[in-house]
Amino acid sequence: MKVLFLISFLLNFITVFSQKEQAAEYNLPDLLLADDGSPISTKGEWLNKRRPEILKMTEELMYGTAPDVPENLKFILFDESDEALNGKAIRKQVAIYISGKTDYHLLDLLLYLPKNAKKPVPLFLGLNFQGNHAVNSDPAIRLSDKWVWIGAGGSIENHSTEKSRGAVNNRWPIEMILEKGYGVATVYAGDLDPDYHDDFKNGIHALYPELQNREDNFSTIGAWAWGLSRCMDYFETDKDIDANKIAVIGFSRMGKAALWAGAKDQRFAMVISNESGGGGAALSKRKVGEDIARLNNGNPHWFSQSFKQFNNNEAALPFDQHMVISLIAPRPVYIGSAEGDPGSDPEGEFLSAKYASPVYNLFGRKAFRKVSFPKVDRPVMQDGMGYHIRVGSHDITSYDWRQYLKFADLYLK
Repeated sequence: MKVLFLISFLLNFITVFSQKEQAAEYNLPDLLLADDGSPISTKGEWLNKRRPEILKMTEELMYGTAPDVPENLKFILFDESDEALNGKAIRKQVAIYISGKTDYHLLDLLLYLPKNAKKPVPLFLGLNFQGNHAVNSDPAIRLSDKWVWIGAGGSIENHSTEKSRGAVNNRWPIEMILEKGYGVATVYAGDLDPDYHDDFKNGIHALYPELQNREDNFSTIGAWAWGLSRCMDYFETDKDIDANKIAVIGFSRMGKAALWAGAKDQRFAMVISNESGGGGAALSKRKVGEDIARLNNGNPHWFSQSFKQFNNNEAALPFDQHMVISLIAPRPVYIGSAEGDPGSDPEGEFLSAKYASPVYNLFGRKAFRKVSFPKVDRPVMQDGMGYHIRVGSHDITSYDWRQYLKFADLYLK
């Protein structure tokens, strides 16, 4: 069974991420035209009228309805050291609980802060794929006991082992980030909801059955994004962290969640999407790579039931991902693509940012007003927006991180 699952996963990955496809003809909904037909010409009209319309529409038709903020979150600091990473960092591990009749262990948050930087520090927050222990070989990181996919490094029968430590440390250049004066925080997405379809009965979904069996059900991408906001709740209590300077970042499906978290939660000061593709930064109506049918059929738990009505029917979609990105305005947003990752539709990712730029213009920014799709390894950073397409394949690399750090230096320092 496990072998068949892995073969199916790999075949789907190869199909989606290796084939170049011709973009379909499409028409995009007008960002600056309200549902009643009136034009939006000021930032006040955007914030008070059009933004709420788009937020409601995307929630109902794609990401699903999320729970309210729990009234009684508990933050338990179960590990702290100021000699982490050979004395270069402060390490904190925080368990976040939802209080109730029985405390629910929501997630474990791993943080590294630069030891000698002036506090409070700005920080990057992102979900990880295989457990906090996989982002660094630090033996003090709590080893996750949650389900992991069978391809996870060092795992046996869908569970991590000591050999799993540092399995994806190449995607988390923690020391480089710390040297630039930023903190790093991460959470295992599987703490919130394991990445497989079980009719929304496990993970955080089990606590909110009333948000299932409906068209706008609480989805997995929605759960991951909701969990990122609970981390923000913690940051607001930690005097070592500048909660006004948090960049939420995500790679691949975690990039989809990061975009939605940043769109919904305006406390995030910056949003970074790395090769998030369909359902992330790429325009759905182009039908390149991860089109809606592929997303919903391959991963039916990622989005709400209502999103399935647009399988092979992107023309009927009353919004597109440029509208999700517009919800982030005027906060800075950066999108990274890779030349060898056609399944994520690099041009479609860029166009989403460009077509969202008129909203940034309402706030006095000139972001991407006259910018064309750039050449490979020629990043563009302009007045609140950033984009690059690099050589290489579907991954997040040190090159990507260097661009994100440069961008952060412009807005978070």
